[in-house]
Amino acid sequence: MTTANKITIFRILLIPFFVYQILGYRESGIELDRWLALAAFGLAALLDGVDGFVARRFHQRSELGAVLDPLADKLLLVSALVLLSLDHPHFDRIPRWLTLIVVSRDLLILAGALVIYMTCGRAEVRPRWSGKVATVLQMVVVLWVLFKLDTGWRIWVAAVATLMTAVSGIQYLFDGARQLSVSPRSAPTPGQ
Repeated sequence: MTTANKITIFRILLIPFFVYQILGYRESGIELDRWLALAAFGLAALLDGVDGFVARRFHQRSELGAVLDPLADKLLLVSALVLLSLDHPHFDRIPRWLTLIVVSRDLLILAGALVIYMTCGRAEVRPRWSGKVATVLQMVVVLWVLFKLDTGWRIWVAAVATLMTAVSGIQYLFDGARQLSVSPRSAPTPGQ
């Protein structure tokens, strides 16, 4: 268990706390709940960069980390986007179209990776620049809502986050098609 993996596991453990605080704020309107949710989300987002730095700097990249790190990102962002796109008495909500595109892309990646794994015996999902930009913009939108900042620019940031999420989804789709096309196991069976 590397230090980078321990940081990632801590990020995953912050997610239920974040969800609990958001639900508590929704119910009670107590500002402390919002600030605790904001702190949990902000810390998890910050540690996303820290665990990547530690893994690269101290040569702690691992197969476990390659699975846990994106899982932590997805769990954090999807839970935040879903909770904050619902009608909330104390927040302006995140546009539902952003949440729909993010969840759809993530489900498409998961289904595609499963098909590739079942067909080829191995699925490789490489991080793309567009996915990293989309993740950062999604985090900015969530933080914008949690800080209760002016909604004027947020819609534009959400629109760019949606666009980058869609672009990354298309890139992952092409990557998946390439993996399938070069695999001998996806070629037609002789004599059929």
